[in-house]
Amino acid sequence: MSHVTAREVQDKLDLELCAGERGLDRKIHKSDISRPGLEMAGYFNFYPADRVQLLGKTELSFFAMLDEDKRISRMGRLCAENTPCIVIAHGMDVPVELAEIAERVGIPVFKTKTASTRFSGMLTNFLEGKLAPMTTIHGVLVDVYGIGILITGQSGVGKSETALELVKRGHRLVADDLVEIREVSQNVLIGNAPPLIEHMLEIRGVGIIDIMNLFGASAVKSDKRVLIVIDLELWEPEKMYERLGLDEEKIQIMETKLTKLTVPVRPGRNLSVIIEVAAMDYRMKRLGINGAQDFSDKLNRVIGESPGQNKNEGKD
Repeated sequence: MSHVTAREVQDKLDLELCAGERGLDRKIHKSDISRPGLEMAGYFNFYPADRVQLLGKTELSFFAMLDEDKRISRMGRLCAENTPCIVIAHGMDVPVELAEIAERVGIPVFKTKTASTRFSGMLTNFLEGKLAPMTTIHGVLVDVYGIGILITGQSGVGKSETALELVKRGHRLVADDLVEIREVSQNVLIGNAPPLIEHMLEIRGVGIIDIMNLFGASAVKSDKRVLIVIDLELWEPEKMYERLGLDEEKIQIMETKLTKLTVPVRPGRNLSVIIEVAAMDYRMKRLGINGAQDFSDKLNRVIGESPGQNKNEGKD
């Protein structure tokens, strides 16, 4: 099961640790966030203890009205065995009762200056991205003119070399060799590189190169939405390849279907330019401009016109 640690949340959202340092490796398995208002009032019947607990002005102002015994009791129940962490919003002071109990049981308590609602959105987006269903695909992911293109093909067909040429032409590398793809929402796939090989590119005969060090930070991107899959395959003379572009092939990754283009590879073909054109053509199609369909419509009109047809034809 996918998970995120409290330490990762702290690093990503720049949170201040106030208590419970030894629990920083606690695992978060759900993207849902709990605002324990009813719990502060003493109602714990349906307390979602396994979620990140977010306390804002409303919860803490009510908590401050309670007597000491109730404050200790409520915070004791809030810090359940499976509670991953607790966040205090608006930069408010952490209640002493919470800090003492959290330190004792090892539950991280963080503080942020961000308002509750805004922080809730930021945390939810981060957790949904990290906890989304994931698969790995052998290929290269590049950002070409803002379009995320997943380049696939058998080993040695030239995927990494094509990506290197695209980087030299001003585009960005996301991942090489192994691409982690997460389905963050319906029909939305986000790809990234495993941390170990981030920014790295393998070129046979040269070895592994660090794209960011060689070409600068603008040559890499940490993640990108995948919109097109381009499959490179060695040219087969007997095979009929798409020439007009009217029939759109699809490929399914998890529950999402993507446009797939099969590009034959042989000496003399400039794959990087072809991929650039594919990205531009995809953008034009999203704007409602389809060159292949326009050509087909014009051709059908020409074929439909009969030779020698004139206005007086058929009159007595």
